[in-house]
Amino acid sequence: MPEEDLVELKFRLYDGSDIGPFRYSPASTVAMLKERIVTEWPKDKKIAPKAANDVKLISAGKILENNKTVGQCRVPFGELPRGVITMHVVVQPSLAKAKTGSFHLVLKVNTLYAFLDTSFLLRT
Repeated sequence: MPEEDLVELKFRLYDGSDIGPFRYSPASTVAMLKERIVTEWPKDKKIAPKAANDVKLISAGKILENNKTVGQCRVPFGELPRGVITMHVVVQPSLAKAKTGSFHLVLKVNTLYAFLDTSFLLRT
C-alpha cells in the first residue's frame, strides 16, 4: 500500500499521555487498533486494560464499533492537510469485575481529567 494512503493515529489516555502515533491501513479494524493499544499500554499506569474488550475508542465524539474500519471512522477534514488523528481511549472493566469490586470512571471535561470512585454504586 502506498505510504500516502496510510492513516496516522495516536491514542490519548486518561492522564493526557499518548500511545503512538502509528500508521494504519484504512482497512484496519477498530478491533485491531484495540489489540495494539493493549500491547503498547504503558506499564506504569494505575489503570490498564487486561484485554481489548476493556477498551473503548472515541473519535469525533463517537464510540467506535469493533467491526468498523479506520477508513470508515475517519472524519473528512476538507482542505486541511493530512495530519495525526487523535482518538481517545477509555478503559472500561468487564461487567463481571464491575459487579464484584469497585472500579474507576474517567471523565474528560475541557481536557481536565477526573477519577470518580464508583464503588458506592455497587452497594445495595
